[in-house]
Amino acid sequence: MSQCNQQGSARNGPSGASPKTSSFRHRYLNGWPLFWLFVLPMTGFMFHAASAYDLASPEGVSQMIGYSVRWSVPFIYAVVAASALPVLFPSEASRWCLRNRRYLGLVFAVAMAWQGAFIFIISNLHTGYYYEEVYYLRDELEGSSGYLFLAAMVFTSFRFGRQFVSSAQWKVLHRCGVYFLWAYPFSVYWWNLYYYGNPDTIDYVYYWAGFLAFASRIMAWAKRRSRIASSAGTPGASAARTSPLLRALGILLVIAALSASATGGLWREAVSGFLLAPQWSANLELWLPFWPLEPFLPLIGLGLGLWCVTGGLHVAPPEQRRSAHLASSS
Repeated sequence: MSQCNQQGSARNGPSGASPKTSSFRHRYLNGWPLFWLFVLPMTGFMFHAASAYDLASPEGVSQMIGYSVRWSVPFIYAVVAASALPVLFPSEASRWCLRNRRYLGLVFAVAMAWQGAFIFIISNLHTGYYYEEVYYLRDELEGSSGYLFLAAMVFTSFRFGRQFVSSAQWKVLHRCGVYFLWAYPFSVYWWNLYYYGNPDTIDYVYYWAGFLAFASRIMAWAKRRSRIASSAGTPGASAARTSPLLRALGILLVIAALSASATGGLWREAVSGFLLAPQWSANLELWLPFWPLEPFLPLIGLGLGLWCVTGGLHVAPPEQRRSAHLASSS
């Protein structure tokens, strides 16, 4: 009996409390109750803000568009980081975020529905203002593409919609959609910081939150790669497969990427001029979403750097990749 108690205490941690007693397991903090816990206050704040603005004027409706966006951004960032957090920081909190990723995504969809409603109002009731002050072709393409992704993702988040796509198609749709929906607000706040000038505090907060959300996915991917390489042999096998020169290059790229993420105002003009110098690239900027990708260059550099650090082109056999993925998920 005492041995069983000791084993139980070891499993449950120093306090002896079962993980099931954690507040992150509370039924009101998971699933649909969690969805309503966020959506109901959000709706109340939306009505309160709408009463404070003059919705008969286009400026008031425009203010509500921005207000609804600020509600939505934290939830898409949480969805982006959800799968990475348990890999980087295994805990009840990170597993809670992953477990409730679907419901956090649906909260984001509700906030975006509010934004869509206000865009509909301003584009139909204040058409002149919309096309003179708000409308821009590339922004319209980015926004419309985002709503198409969002509608498809919400539809396939339920059993009646998921039956129309295969498992592989579902994964591609949701992964691409999450990336695109993250990229839109992240790029907006990057431009607010490094192009328009006089940024507000919220611009800094949401830019860095978006950067860390996606950087966490890159770091979790690198951690899995390192674990896969190590599982092929001794714990030092990963370092042995990576040449010192490649590792040094990777470290330099990581340092440069992190520095670039905080100094966009210093390099933006020169890099944009270089990337847009070819006529074909300048033409693409007019209609291709996010081109030429200036806000994302530091993250691309971070990914390349960690790719070098973790072995470059080395790819482990499929069975080792599966076992490492299972280990990181446990």
